[in-house]
Amino acid sequence: MNFTPTELGASILFAIALVHTFCTSYFEGLAKKLPKHAGLWHLLGEVEIVFGFWAAILIIFMWLASDLETAKRYVDERNFTEPLFVFAIMVVAGSKPVLDFASQLLRGLTSVAQIGFRTKAAPTLYFFTLGVTPLLGSLITEPAAMTLAAFLLRDLVYRHKCSQALLFGTLGVLFVNISIGGTLTNFAAPPVLMVASTWGWSSGFMFSNFGLESCIAILINALAATVLFRHQLIDPEIKHSQKKLSIVTTLIHLLFLIGIVSFAHDPVIFMWLLLFFIGYTTAYPKHQSPLILREALLVGFFLAGLIVLGGLQRWWLQPILENMSPTAVFYGSLALTAITDNAALTYLGSLVSDTSPEFKLALVGGAVAGGGLTVIANAPNPAGIAILRAYFPNTAVSAGYLLLAALPPTLVTILVYRLM
Repeated sequence: MNFTPTELGASILFAIALVHTFCTSYFEGLAKKLPKHAGLWHLLGEVEIVFGFWAAILIIFMWLASDLETAKRYVDERNFTEPLFVFAIMVVAGSKPVLDFASQLLRGLTSVAQIGFRTKAAPTLYFFTLGVTPLLGSLITEPAAMTLAAFLLRDLVYRHKCSQALLFGTLGVLFVNISIGGTLTNFAAPPVLMVASTWGWSSGFMFSNFGLESCIAILINALAATVLFRHQLIDPEIKHSQKKLSIVTTLIHLLFLIGIVSFAHDPVIFMWLLLFFIGYTTAYPKHQSPLILREALLVGFFLAGLIVLGGLQRWWLQPILENMSPTAVFYGSLALTAITDNAALTYLGSLVSDTSPEFKLALVGGAVAGGGLTVIANAPNPAGIAILRAYFPNTAVSAGYLLLAALPPTLVTILVYRLM
């Protein structure tokens, strides 16, 4: 492999950042043991800070190794559309009218499913949240589906006293299902979006090659989690005094959501829509709740840092992919996804020339199947972490426990993808 000193340094920093993501709970523990510098330890314990922090170290390293112009030029050449889009879609999808609308839809499905059965509402609602919301990701994009599902699960599950198994088991299934839930179309899942235009994949092509398999895997994972945790779930309280949804406000919020999704590749337009949306919610606060600007900014910072660090990993990733058979590509991309963003992985795979259709399907299949294994594996994962992290021990999500929790639904996905 040919590489420059800068690329080697970037890979070393990338490896350090990866180890750092597995140590965030340790830093949160230090914040309690060493209160004098608790602020520093809390900062290092924020998983969303990790890649942005080490990306800044990389830029300083490039500055010292060559010059400031080289470092600035490298940053200017990065494409930050995805972090900006995730930031915008999180803010809108996490607004009260959109969340209330999604919650009422799922409650309606729950009521219909319970006709003739005297069962608790919580398990049914839990199943639909993990089984239906990820599929919405193929229409409203995966980051939006992640935001909706995380907030719904926060109110249904995480706000109650939960066992460690329920905390991480739910998160593992959520991450895996969201990762494969956007594969029914060619624009909703980041790893698919990176190759769709290059390889000429339409939404019809995606549905015919991934649609049925993804739906089956999602429903199996959701059903298994529901059966496993059904006795721990608590029926949600019905607040009769709660104000009814304003139809006009809900429609306006949904229109903003649709507008941002429609212009997902045009940052100037969707950021303009976001600013307009923030202005609207400020002017009409009656049916609003505080926007999740902090959480969305942290996620955007995380993804931007991942893009900066990931941009110099081609020297070792691409040769690995070039020398693999389609079967090896599936399992290789699945494993590599755990240590690098799956969108970056499929993008590098699209640069390999003269690849067979089987190679392309295996690359994307493995990338989306492994998208729930770690926080960095799939772009929407940090959004879920930002919303739910406060309910985990020491307000930190253990990367090791997440990996263990995501393995069973990942294995189900592998079996469905490889056998069908």
